[in-house]
Amino acid sequence: MVSYYFHYSKYISPLVKSFPRLKPLHHWTSRAPYQYQKSKTRLNYTPQYVRTMATNGSSNNGPPSPPVVDKEDVEKKANTLTPAGTKTNNWSKPGPAAFDFRSDVVTTPTPSMLSAIASTTLLDDVFAEDPTTTALETRIATLTGHPAALLVLSGTMGNQVALRTHLLAPPHAVLCDHRSHIVKHEAGGPASLSGAFVEAVRPRNRHHLTLEDVRKYAVLDEDVHSCPTRVISLENTLNGTVIPLSECRRIAHWAGEKGIRMHLDGARLWEAVASGAGELEEFCKCFDSVSLCFSKGLGAPIGSVVVGDEAFIRRARWVRKMLGGGMRQAGVVAAAARVGVEETFLGGRLRESHESARRVAGMWQGLGGRLRYPVETNMVWLDLEGVGVKEEEFMRLAGERGVRVLGGRLVVHYQISDAAIERLGGVMEMVLKGNGGGRG
Repeated sequence: MVSYYFHYSKYISPLVKSFPRLKPLHHWTSRAPYQYQKSKTRLNYTPQYVRTMATNGSSNNGPPSPPVVDKEDVEKKANTLTPAGTKTNNWSKPGPAAFDFRSDVVTTPTPSMLSAIASTTLLDDVFAEDPTTTALETRIATLTGHPAALLVLSGTMGNQVALRTHLLAPPHAVLCDHRSHIVKHEAGGPASLSGAFVEAVRPRNRHHLTLEDVRKYAVLDEDVHSCPTRVISLENTLNGTVIPLSECRRIAHWAGEKGIRMHLDGARLWEAVASGAGELEEFCKCFDSVSLCFSKGLGAPIGSVVVGDEAFIRRARWVRKMLGGGMRQAGVVAAAARVGVEETFLGGRLRESHESARRVAGMWQGLGGRLRYPVETNMVWLDLEGVGVKEEEFMRLAGERGVRVLGGRLVVHYQISDAAIERLGGVMEMVLKGNGGGRG
């Protein structure tokens, strides 16, 4: 016990006391039980931007201004929590993420997120008592045009909670693109968690599923030999490309007529919206449920959210608990996620990364290289096979020049630096000029 208080007073107390907005009572320091205002449910020390949005669900004057953060002060105070000899705190700048093209999951949380975490409420979300978490769910529900939302720990959890909520008892099937995350990267979740058969369809246009693809492969009859389609799961964006809003509407209309539920893996739907393909609410209204990720392009350290109607979210909350996803002091997750939505998505930073992605693609094509997919958002797919270069070799050459890649897929998130793009250009020159500028 003595050791605990020694470390608390020496390392933690200086950090949490450094934020003026936390006075007179701070959630991390007080031993007092939950202290409420007399005006019912709002905590008297909830940050102002959380109080406003939790009460109204949306702001009449647009999104709230992010909390003002003195980055130098954050770095100075937070350095006391890092090992001796650390020169730069990990929250103060992107660090290695600025040179990492492997994925947008490597984005580094920001000082604003650290400030939000330090000033968050610390109540129990399993009991649905935490104002910061409720405010985030209300905000996302408002932005997407759905009645309710539920915070979950990851995109995979969001998809699996949604599917399990929709699917009641076998036999049932989920129809999706053969490249979908639920097929390739969720450890067989639909089968193991929902007992569902997955009908993985190859789009005829090689870009996105169309209504014609869905009609061809959906099982609608009651033949006991077949497995009826109960859910159509689309993914937007998929490999960085966008399913047009018009196609989503066509499929949704047909599915509604047939009594089939629609789910969207919208982990990167923020990117589709930032590209100008449609508004967030327009896309989300096509689906009975949508999963959105905070920890990829938005830069939050953890978390996703599922939206749907009230009955769906009530059941989803139960399924989340069954899967071990119930969170206690969930405000720590929700606070950083909220900053990602307000600053990164609504703040327009994703559009900048799309411009950088087009710049990277132009560098490759300007040297004679080809792309596997068109650049529509923040992903660039290099055709390495077409220039006779193995992925391992490309990764090695990039690593020697201080940038990290994962084969020919380059994810240009908003924290990628100009220096990283310049270094990547040098790698492209070596690869293409060394192979005769590509193959015809």
